[in-house]
Amino acid sequence: MHLSFQKVFYAIATVIGLFAILILAKAVLIPIAFAFLIAFILFPVTKKFESWGVNVIMSAFLSILVLFLIIGGGIFIFSNQIIQLSENLTDFKDKILEVFAGVTMFINKNIEFLPKQEEGALLENIKGWLNKYAGTLLSQTVSSTADFFFGLLTVTIFAFLILIYRNGLVNAFVGFYSQEYREKAFQMFKSIQQVGQQYLFGMMVIILILGFVNSIGLWIIGIDNPFLFGLLAAVLALIPYVGTFLGAAIPILYSIISYDSIWMPISIAVFFWLVQFIEGNFLTPKIVGGNLKINALSSILSIIIGASVWGIAGMILFLPFTAMLKVFCEEYEELQSIALLMGEQNYNTKDGDDKLIGKWLDNVKAWFS
Repeated sequence: MHLSFQKVFYAIATVIGLFAILILAKAVLIPIAFAFLIAFILFPVTKKFESWGVNVIMSAFLSILVLFLIIGGGIFIFSNQIIQLSENLTDFKDKILEVFAGVTMFINKNIEFLPKQEEGALLENIKGWLNKYAGTLLSQTVSSTADFFFGLLTVTIFAFLILIYRNGLVNAFVGFYSQEYREKAFQMFKSIQQVGQQYLFGMMVIILILGFVNSIGLWIIGIDNPFLFGLLAAVLALIPYVGTFLGAAIPILYSIISYDSIWMPISIAVFFWLVQFIEGNFLTPKIVGGNLKINALSSILSIIIGASVWGIAGMILFLPFTAMLKVFCEEYEELQSIALLMGEQNYNTKDGDDKLIGKWLDNVKAWFS
């Protein structure tokens, strides 16, 4: 067995070059990546419009319009709760400051790290600091909002163009292969598209189920704006592993600040834990997990790498793209070992010990999902 240092060097250099491109060109690559995923979702809708005799350009336009109508309808339905919640932000902010000042004073009594002062004086100092930097925070918020809407417009345009030129794009990629491999390459690209499409449809189903269950549970518990918090927690589930925690933390924090009872935040925490347990062990493996077919280690690494390269966008995008990369690697003998490392087939053998290991790894994956 021989080790080729030349091949190792080329492999390392390729990986470093790829990461450099991902980081330096992320302003362009992130919108394109989101556009491809949206195009995967809208592709069946576009095909349906085309089967009704609508031309390609109008079909793509109507597909995107349907998506915006659905999103706009959801925002309209929850607009009253959003307005009501925004009206309570001032009181909510004051309560947060009071809690923060009280906790700071309590800690300072046991471990003194601030000069001795009254809680009221500390609260006024905090408010003064916030007012001092309010302009900076406001400008950053406006800038972030402008960047978001510009990015949304860019993603929409890219998705529209991908839907229009999808046949030309596929033919161009297939054209890089020799004639004898073009049919196989076409099937590979089709499989990659199906993996992305199935993953996204699965996530949409998960969001709908979680949104309904979260809203009903929070409504029974008695928190204000249960449907808004329930849907927000379901949408945050798009961020793998971290999103579930954030979705639960928001209503828990709101209940701690807004209600005197300690049982409400405890009830919300227990409820979200139960929902996460059911979702991680039953819903996601059945609806999404079967489509991805990647193991827990690859999933966690894809989230960590995605967060370090593209931030929150990378946490959302890198998991489905990892599944697509696995499909790509399976088509090349030189890369099949990488596909084997990423897949779940290594952990589901017939031996008793291997079955036990596979079951343990499935449980670990469920804990982080």
